[in-house]
Amino acid sequence: MAKITGFLEYDRADNKSLAPKTRVKNFDEFVLPFTEKTLNEQASRCMDCGIPYCHNSCPINNIIPEWNSLVYEKDWKVALNVLHATNNFPEFTSRICPAPCEAACTLNIDDSPVAIKSIERSIIDKAFEKGWLVPEINNSKTNKKVAVVGSGPAGLACSQQLARAGHYVKVFEKNDRIGGLLRYGIPNFKMEKHLIDKRVDQMKQEGVFFECNSKIGEDVPIKNLLKDFDAIILACGSEQPRDLNIPGRDLKGVNFAMEFLTRQNKICEGDNIILEPEFSAKNKHVVVIGGGDTGSDCIGTSNRQGAKSITQLEILEKPPEKENKMLTWPDWPLKLRTSSSHEEGADRNWSVSTKSFDGDGEKVNSLTLKKIKWKKNKNGKMEITEQQGKDSELKIKADLVLLAMGFVHPIKDKLIQDSGLELDERGNVKANDNDYKTNLKKVFVSGDMRRGQSLVVWAIREGRQVAHNVDKFLMGKSDLPF
Repeated sequence: MAKITGFLEYDRADNKSLAPKTRVKNFDEFVLPFTEKTLNEQASRCMDCGIPYCHNSCPINNIIPEWNSLVYEKDWKVALNVLHATNNFPEFTSRICPAPCEAACTLNIDDSPVAIKSIERSIIDKAFEKGWLVPEINNSKTNKKVAVVGSGPAGLACSQQLARAGHYVKVFEKNDRIGGLLRYGIPNFKMEKHLIDKRVDQMKQEGVFFECNSKIGEDVPIKNLLKDFDAIILACGSEQPRDLNIPGRDLKGVNFAMEFLTRQNKICEGDNIILEPEFSAKNKHVVVIGGGDTGSDCIGTSNRQGAKSITQLEILEKPPEKENKMLTWPDWPLKLRTSSSHEEGADRNWSVSTKSFDGDGEKVNSLTLKKIKWKKNKNGKMEITEQQGKDSELKIKADLVLLAMGFVHPIKDKLIQDSGLELDERGNVKANDNDYKTNLKKVFVSGDMRRGQSLVVWAIREGRQVAHNVDKFLMGKSDLPF
């Protein structure tokens, strides 16, 4: 235990941030690090519970109490080793994971969980600052070749693990840069992309080869990989966005969120591209449909582009301000969450259904909305009922509409269509989470492509687990963690 009375002596502290008016002027990260004194105090609050609910709620089973104690003792290098024992990329998770560990913290019963996410970020940021991240090179090669298709968190995690096991690993990425949606889906103000570049450099030294602009199934037939490699791991993500096929969908200015976010991220990367008017939020009334993280990212990006107004629509009811801890803890609670992007400016509207995109025949200029209610049907399931009356229909201005309603399954491209991969009832590539094998010989799958859209921590977990299974498949046994 870090300090027996730490949780009694110190209140929870959150990282301070640059003021919204300052930070919206650029796309840089804006969270300010703890001082050494504050960090020491926050780490001391961990009670090292007999049953560590934080550890159990973390998909990658981070050994949280141990590295809290090590940070308190200022034993930073060992803390880094403990952190890396379960997590290949804490610089990603400490920035974009919603921290179910903190929701499960025993101190969260009193709404003051240990600042786990901030402490994790402090460990890895100090490691980068001090130059402690060095390649882990295995000079005992197995002469086994593994192809990894996709370079998001699942693809990167399994690639690094397999290279460290001594295998030849080659990553194929359809985009022009490594990182998947970490690169082009997550705005820079949440995670700057030099963090990906640093890991890629480390992995190259560890023996991972990367090939960008290579779309398997089109540029490279899957049969070529089956011939040239001893095992193939598919980690292509779940990128088919949920659409809204209502009148006016074909009007200019109605776009999927990722079309919008990717363009801005490419500009932040320094690409000399022109932002088409129908994808720019500058001086426009922006409407974001969808209340999740992607919708929040659209809000933050729109504010930085100079939107005139931003409205976020959510078909679900407004969640409670505070959860009932006795009913929900230590599980992830349903409650109102306000992101940093919301703090920068946006109106939020719940329990509304979009009925049509309206415009001049070419461009969108407004939306027609209908107020709804959620009621239980005779089977006990919640269903939508539209409200009636003159006040039940709304009209709002909209020069740019961003559809951020989640993703339904992997894109059904030629890789899936031509390979004979078996899909489950939701349209994901079918495989269990014991061996991650598909119906095709020596072909494995992990991450969102298998489980559906999920968190970065789940992707890293599945990447590590599929690496264990592929190593076992190739060598008959594996020492990689599972």
